[in-house]
Amino acid sequence: MFRRRLAYSFLIIVFALSLSTSAFASGFALYEGSARGNVLGAGLTASADDPSAVFYNPAGITQLKGKQAMIGVTFITPMISVETADGSRKDDFKRNWFYPPHAYYTHQIDDKWWAGVGVFSRFGLGTEFNPAWPGRYNSYKANIQTLELNPNIAYKISDKLSIAGGLSLMWFDLELKRKLNTAALGVGDTDFVLDGDSFGWGFNLAIHYKPTDWMQAGVSYRSRVSQHVEGDVKVSNQIAIPGVVNIVNMGDSGNLHLPDMIFAGVNFNIRPDLTLGGGIYWTRWDSYDKLEIQFDRPFGAPPAAKSTSRKAWDNVYRFLIGTEWKINPNWDLRLGYAFDEAPEPDDTIDFILPDNDRHMFSVGFGYHKNNWALDFSYTYMLIIDRNEIAARAAQGIHACKFVDGVAHLIGLSYTYKF
Repeated sequence: MFRRRLAYSFLIIVFALSLSTSAFASGFALYEGSARGNVLGAGLTASADDPSAVFYNPAGITQLKGKQAMIGVTFITPMISVETADGSRKDDFKRNWFYPPHAYYTHQIDDKWWAGVGVFSRFGLGTEFNPAWPGRYNSYKANIQTLELNPNIAYKISDKLSIAGGLSLMWFDLELKRKLNTAALGVGDTDFVLDGDSFGWGFNLAIHYKPTDWMQAGVSYRSRVSQHVEGDVKVSNQIAIPGVVNIVNMGDSGNLHLPDMIFAGVNFNIRPDLTLGGGIYWTRWDSYDKLEIQFDRPFGAPPAAKSTSRKAWDNVYRFLIGTEWKINPNWDLRLGYAFDEAPEPDDTIDFILPDNDRHMFSVGFGYHKNNWALDFSYTYMLIIDRNEIAARAAQGIHACKFVDGVAHLIGLSYTYKF
């Protein structure tokens, strides 16, 4: 009865958290798979020794005995300012909290085979400005939410080598808000809201290698996920003049290709109570070359069948290092650092995601006793100023710079071994 209630609570909490999974990430990728992983990063891709291995490296679940479950969340609040090129005005993000969830279950089938399933969010975006700010004709609010169901099978080839593979079903939800400058039509600004959602499929492969007792290595690959988003365009003013303007509510659709990823890491057991690990995450953002929206009928002034925004994002790396010190049989202390590259080039960056490279400093601890464990992490993200964004009047971009960017990330995870 206790296990059944625990399972029901597990599912209810994950569903509730999934209703708000957006955040502020490099591009809009999320790598926060667990509180412990938020600090250790690619080192956990190599060690892969708790249920969040389903996210970081599913081949590592062959190290987990019996049945184990983890549930948790990372609370994220980002801030950044857009300052005019001459420094005369500064517009700040509206402070919001976002909370991408994570949940995992692993099961040892026999001495060779393991199964694992994860529910998590690998992509999310949340930015919001005052609706009357100067950049409103490009964006004043953007929201992307995802939730991914990822079952895996892992096989233990030997005591040193394991492999895994899985499938992913990803739900994707998009909402973009901006203003249309319709003052010439005598109605002032028109509010423009574009939304839609879809489901897409992907797959993943992983390998875990432990050549010696003092070293582990791992590589995990997740494929591109293509989404065909269908939704609606809603406007605050309905304006229709045949052949001249057609700003009315209608349906819309568009294709979006979310990038494939590679996590690679090594971990060293320096002493029985001390580990040091690190590696890279590679995200192939060149799949995001444009954002194209197809309207159900011609829209705009003059009316057009579709709207295309060039993106041309770059492939990027996140470089990570982390250490874990087992203070005593119950307590662990963790420290980590990451340098995260931003994929947006200067000539296409916009106010949907004012972004730049960032430094990430993390600290965390774990408490474990008998068959349960609790992990906590805190990350301070320092976003490097981005200067000299050139004006692009056609896209609603004014000459500006991005300054004072920070984010705070607080991770919590609870693990239970059945």
